Amino acid sequence: MPSHDPHPPAPSLPRPWLARLRARAAHEVAPFRREVVVAAVAAAVWALWAGGAEPSTAALAVAAVGGAALAVVDARTHRLPNAILFPTAALVGLLLVVAAVVGEAPGALVRAMAGGGALGAAYLALHLVNRAGLGLGDVKLAVLTGGVAAWYGWDALAGAAVLPFLLGGLVALALLVRRRATRSTAIAFGPFMLLGAAVAITWARSVGA
Repeated sequence: MPSHDPHPPAPSLPRPWLARLRARAAHEVAPFRREVVVAAVAAAVWALWAGGAEPSTAALAVAAVGGAALAVVDARTHRLPNAILFPTAALVGLLLVVAAVVGEAPGALVRAMAGGGALGAAYLALHLVNRAGLGLGDVKLAVLTGGVAAWYGWDALAGAAVLPFLLGGLVALALLVRRRATRSTAIAFGPFMLLGAAVAITWARSVGA
């Protein structure tokens, strides 16, 4: 007779919320899958180069890959989906905590928390002043870019705060000059926030190297 295990393994608990989150994220990315893959690969390569052999590189890579997906979706739809933004921010936060413990860098973690909160608050103020200019998605993204940039120093945070407006302004001016846009044309700001943060982090890492 076949033997029976008196203590069969407990069935794994279903996680419907996690399945729904994955499905929502996949739905957001699906129309632009090829662009997202190309952007994510390029972002991951940049993060590994910029982060180097540091405990924080994993967090930077997750932020870069998630940011690449957000940039593509925002550029195409003018939306920064929570289904991508929230999991990215949560995982980045967890990995920064791990990096702070492993690398014995509590100061960097405190700076990242302060930087994310400060930049998020600044964007929230701008949103309240001009709701049509900056959406709540930009406010939430500012917490992520501010936190990651601040991990690498206050100068990186300053760059992440200023560069998006400079880059976005230059692109808007170029579009106006070429008559491909008007003053009322909406331009997705998320890609400039992410690019500005990447430039600021690259500069901070190059100067500190």
